[in-house]
Amino acid sequence: MPCKTSPLDVLPCSLVKDCADVFTPVITRLLLQAGTFLAWFKLAQVLPLLKKAGLDRSSLANYRPISNLSTVCKILERLVQARLRPHLMSSTNFSQFQSAHRRGHCTETALLLDNVYTTGDKKQVTLLIGLDLSAAFDTVCHQTSVQQLQTEFGVSGTELSFIQSYLTDRKQFVKLGQHKSTEIMLEVGVPQGSVLGHLLFAVYCSPVAGVITSHSVRHHQYADDIQLHLDRKQNKQRECHS
Repeated sequence: MPCKTSPLDVLPCSLVKDCADVFTPVITRLLLQAGTFLAWFKLAQVLPLLKKAGLDRSSLANYRPISNLSTVCKILERLVQARLRPHLMSSTNFSQFQSAHRRGHCTETALLLDNVYTTGDKKQVTLLIGLDLSAAFDTVCHQTSVQQLQTEFGVSGTELSFIQSYLTDRKQFVKLGQHKSTEIMLEVGVPQGSVLGHLLFAVYCSPVAGVITSHSVRHHQYADDIQLHLDRKQNKQRECHS
């Protein structure tokens, strides 16, 4: 992982990496034996970053809240992700049309699989509808996410307990310069800037693909961005049915 020290670190990241032989048994015990995510690692220092240059700095909607987490916290998340990701990706319930947060899938994959190009080659017109969630990572319901992992992806035992502990009772505060806000409890959402947050968000959005497919609509997903594709042939079929 990148050697970046967090403001919440007790020890610098470089020291943890240089003394890996010393810290590995401790971190492994924290992860595997307890099955819980320690409260100290659930605290995040939020840094508001302007989404694009030139935006109005006085509008809070123009900022992206990046959660600064401790180094040990991210190491634990990477260990869990290494075990959890192959299991989730092999499930038929994970959306095959998701091109984000998956190995071998990226923005380039999303473009190559774009149905608009296919219908364009056939000289057909495509109606494209874009769906986008505002503050997407803040929409994840913890209870629903845990239920999904258990019932749809077969995650159970210590692993499920760990994820449930990871999601619940999280706290964050905002710090700008010498100014620090009070800590607040997060009842929903996953932290931006975390390792597991992206994967859990993709899993949380997977059922959307089934709903869209049930209506015979072509689509593609990239993180929280969803594109619905209706070509002229599909529209004619719908008119005939109606």
